[in-house]
Amino acid sequence: MSDDAYHHGDLRRAVMAAAVDAIAESGPAGWSLRGLARRAGVSHAAPAHHFGDKTGLLTAVAAEGFALFAAALEAAGDDFYDVGLAYVRFAVDHRAHFEVIFRPDLYRADDPEVDAGRSRAYAVLTEGARSVAPGDPAAPVAAWSIVHGFAELWLRGALPPELGDDPEAAAEPVIRQLFRKRG
Repeated sequence: MSDDAYHHGDLRRAVMAAAVDAIAESGPAGWSLRGLARRAGVSHAAPAHHFGDKTGLLTAVAAEGFALFAAALEAAGDDFYDVGLAYVRFAVDHRAHFEVIFRPDLYRADDPEVDAGRSRAYAVLTEGARSVAPGDPAAPVAAWSIVHGFAELWLRGALPPELGDDPEAAAEPVIRQLFRKRG
């Protein structure tokens, strides 16, 4: 490894970026710290130095993912319809983060940064979902489950092809189902 490859700036960020790329390509388990070091052009010891182990690195990815997720949901506003579309958009645009944040078995769920981002995101989801059916304690989980299920099905390529190739356009009628009058 050349000296220039090792001293290219922020090693922590380089390893994180390599991890996000590897997760997007092969999932959260299909890579090693050594492989990430090669991919990032850093010493084989750099990932362990900055993150300790694979769980530490996935904890950092989860913390970053929850912060990005919370910001995306907050930017959508108070309307759960818009929050639902932002949820699907985040899943598609930040697939690697999405793959990690909903797998607490992969990271240290009690990490303060993970907890802060998760709390922010869940607050937006809970408040928005309550607007779907005020007074119904099951509404937040039901609304979240529908949006999350759609995002997962989209990412896995399990939805009918006639829905097209635009995830938001395909999600719109599904999310609208949450707002139909019950009676």
